[in-house]
Amino acid sequence: MKIILKILFTAFAVLGLAHFLPGVELAKPESAIIVAIVLGILRVTVKPLLVFFTLPATIVTLGLFLFVINAIIILIASYFVDGFAVSGFWIALLFSILLSVLQSILYSFLKEKKK
Repeated sequence: MKIILKILFTAFAVLGLAHFLPGVELAKPESAIIVAIVLGILRVTVKPLLVFFTLPATIVTLGLFLFVINAIIILIASYFVDGFAVSGFWIALLFSILLSVLQSILYSFLKEKKK
């Protein structure tokens, strides 16, 4: 149940960011759900490989290179999903940062309270 809620929260965040950010186009609201699913799949499969191969750059930049990896994941998702387009790397970087912030806020509602 949590995974479905996380996909819906991510889709809601993608929909909101596409509405407010110039350079991010979303053809249909239904595409936001597909983008959320593709982002989840890419984060599980491609991101660990990118992190492994760019580990020296990540260490030298004290982890800031992970933002670049997230932007690359966004650009890959825009390549695979019809109806979702990101105009460039810097927009993808801003989109990924804002998406991470929104996801952390929305996912905080899913945490169970400790007794």
